[in-house]
Amino acid sequence: MPVTNLLIDIGNSNCKAAFCSAGELGDIFRSADEDPTEFILSVIGENDIDVMVLSTVREENLRMQEILEGRCRKLVVIKPSMQLPEDFRFGFPAVTLGPDRLAGAFAVSRLFPGQDCIKFDFGTALTVDFISRDGVFGGGNISLGMTSRFRALNTFTKRLPLVTPGENVCDYGTTTAEALEAGVVLGMKFEVEGYINKYPGHTVIFTGGDSFYFAEKLKSPIFVIPNLVLVGLALIAEYYVQN
Repeated sequence: MPVTNLLIDIGNSNCKAAFCSAGELGDIFRSADEDPTEFILSVIGENDIDVMVLSTVREENLRMQEILEGRCRKLVVIKPSMQLPEDFRFGFPAVTLGPDRLAGAFAVSRLFPGQDCIKFDFGTALTVDFISRDGVFGGGNISLGMTSRFRALNTFTKRLPLVTPGENVCDYGTTTAEALEAGVVLGMKFEVEGYINKYPGHTVIFTGGDSFYFAEKLKSPIFVIPNLVLVGLALIAEYYVQN
């Protein structure tokens, strides 16, 4: 029988979980619970799990980790100090590197070998990471994601409304709502285009909740992989099955 592994990606806003076997993702389950422990246990159900891989950007939850360790042969918690294949390396002291960025960068190194890559993750934050053709994660940058920018403008001003962007955004607004929409969306578009133009010859990968939204607004050749972190976790799970 094929080995069943479980992948867990706990982000700032929600938690995703997926089974995988031989590196292939199954159905993806989602929850917005503040404590995802019960959600994860409900996903596990009666299944026997070989390797469980956990990536979380939240505060360490030792109780949850202890519970999960009891439901699998091996629990792998993503962190910079973990064991990874020797051909994947860091070009910087990765002590504070987020596990989601690590998993995404590892996936890029495996999916696009021999290519210099820029990975854009459109989530609560916009992260921009650079992975070289030699499998070296060189580092990256972090700024606010689209929803966070809209919320910040609403929260830290007295009268600006909270705006939800539509598919079509004008070049410049003639109302406050249009100005907010164009300012945030086009600002992010120009930000991303600036990176792409500064690093010609790089393969561009978009991931995260707003990846398709922005991919449709750029003319550059782009690979959109919305669940890149889970892909990275699946590849890491396979590595630990074999090692």
